[in-house]
Amino acid sequence: MSRELPPIQDWVETLSAELGVDPTLVDLRALLDMTRDVAHHVDRPAAPVSAFIVGLAVGAGASPEQVRAACARTAELAIARGGDHHSDGAAERNR
Repeated sequence: MSRELPPIQDWVETLSAELGVDPTLVDLRALLDMTRDVAHHVDRPAAPVSAFIVGLAVGAGASPEQVRAACARTAELAIARGGDHHSDGAAERNR
């Protein structure tokens, strides 16, 4: 009997294998918490951009602790901005 993974975990494993990334470095909880905080306190489109920047910062050789620390610091910076944004970026695109 095969073990069925939740869709997001299955996606992480599939994409990690395709891109040659160690899936154990993907801390879903830290990433989802960070992107939630960025989306709510900065702007929704800033969430994936922030995740990409964190990925660039930690690089391929980062430890799980470094990934969590980068996510936590990014979330702290977003929360410190004090905003509560729930836009989808439409206003920015329409400028």
